[in-house]
Amino acid sequence: MTRTSGTDHVAVVTGANHGIGAATARTLAARGVAVLCTYLRLPPADGGEPGPGAATGEAVVAEIRRAGGRAAAYEADLADSATPRAVFDAAEELLGPVDILVNNASGWVQDSFTPDPEDRFGRPLRPVTEDTWSRQFRVDALAPALLIGELARRHRERGAHWGRIVGLTSGAELGFPGEVSYGAAKAAQTHYTLSAAAELAGIGITANVVHPPVTDTGWVTDEVRAFVAASPTHFHVAEPSQVADTIAFLVSEEAAMVSGNVLTLR
Repeated sequence: MTRTSGTDHVAVVTGANHGIGAATARTLAARGVAVLCTYLRLPPADGGEPGPGAATGEAVVAEIRRAGGRAAAYEADLADSATPRAVFDAAEELLGPVDILVNNASGWVQDSFTPDPEDRFGRPLRPVTEDTWSRQFRVDALAPALLIGELARRHRERGAHWGRIVGLTSGAELGFPGEVSYGAAKAAQTHYTLSAAAELAGIGITANVVHPPVTDTGWVTDEVRAFVAASPTHFHVAEPSQVADTIAFLVSEEAAMVSGNVLTLR
């Protein structure tokens, strides 16, 4: 099994209360990494039932601790530009200096340039507005950039020589129709991460981006599975744990020579 050597590494995993983030936190903890699980409780969409995003990170942390790992939960509104510094302060106080950053959280909103009221899967669409743009870019682009900057600054100050950054992206050659601000913000995050790979290599930090396949984080229906099965470019509906295994490899010792890549999982 690929391991992150030793038990002295500390990771920040954003959006770690459900889905890929929670799976990543559990997987890293099982490999000896202490994990700060950030989360933000969201109200039910359109007055409906609470979704996975309404959960706190405490359940994930409790599970990690029962298995013998080290973890802490921290509620963080990544739309606030003061949050990245506070996240690192909390991680250092509770677990120790951070050397692994997984930018997983998303301010996902489904906006479009079309007048269509819903997408092919029946999910509601809304027009692109300053609000949809801001919500998406502040969480998916600005926050990752500031978190990367905070990791790099503290890394230099303590004279560290080992670090790992992983971002998560989505979209295709023609952007992300039906989720246009989401796709654009993820593209911005990708460029920040690849720039970090080039600029931070000299201080021992690798940076990569993972592009997961359709992943069953609670939204995948039979119709979505049928779409994937009929698609020439989508091969699987992944489980969050499968994506987490790839992230765990990228932050391991074995991935020391892997940097500056966008890994598309099929």
